[in-house]
Amino acid sequence: MAISNPTIVRSAAKSSSTAPLIEVHGVRKTYQLGETEVHALRGVSVSIAAGDFVAIMGASGSGKSTFMNILGCLDKPTAGQYLLEGIDVSGLTKKDLARIRNQKIGFVFQSFNLLGRTTALENTELPMLYSRVSKKERESRAREALALVGLADRAEHFPAQLSGGQQQRVAIARALANQPSLLLADEPTGNLDSRTAVEIMDIFQRLNAKGLTIVLVTHEPDIAQFAKREIVFRDGHIKRDDVLPSPQVASDVLKTLPTIED
Repeated sequence: MAISNPTIVRSAAKSSSTAPLIEVHGVRKTYQLGETEVHALRGVSVSIAAGDFVAIMGASGSGKSTFMNILGCLDKPTAGQYLLEGIDVSGLTKKDLARIRNQKIGFVFQSFNLLGRTTALENTELPMLYSRVSKKERESRAREALALVGLADRAEHFPAQLSGGQQQRVAIARALANQPSLLLADEPTGNLDSRTAVEIMDIFQRLNAKGLTIVLVTHEPDIAQFAKREIVFRDGHIKRDDVLPSPQVASDVLKTLPTIED
């Protein structure tokens, strides 16, 4: 599937810069469960450049989900500093964090989270309802985003009329609608068959090639191999942070897999 019209990917113009999009310094996160303190993150430091594609891995309880929530401004660190595009978001108000989530970050989840009585086009428009975007511009951006993920001809379909892979594509289009700098994907292939999972990774690789920064949480080593970099968490620490010299190319892998009716 070709991704031909890249204007929805706002970060493409920035991809040549090596300045960090994300800087995390000594981040700690502690939860209080009754009288017990749970140390989810224990002084994590990491830098992610604009245009990178990072897979986050680790066992349950390793800290990877907490780290992702902090990157997505869904949670605040107990200590340490988190800079997003040079902005220290660690101490911002809930209102400011909500604005950053809406304007700078796109989210893709395992469960799609589409509204059942709303068309693919209307689902894709949802993030823009909270921005100062005209109705005409909302529809234009939504149709462009759906075209990017190969669903231009499914804009008027409801989720029940779409396959699981198509629903996840709508979720990706929705994440792109506000032209984010950062795409966060939490187990986006977890509910998909093997071929459809690779098709989703093909979309991610093509978007990343246009300059979009992607951080992906996955428990599947085969999926992590499509990223450029792999960060492994263990017991609240980063155990390993490796650049993958030869990432799997999803479009090549698709040629070896049997076709499934979409």
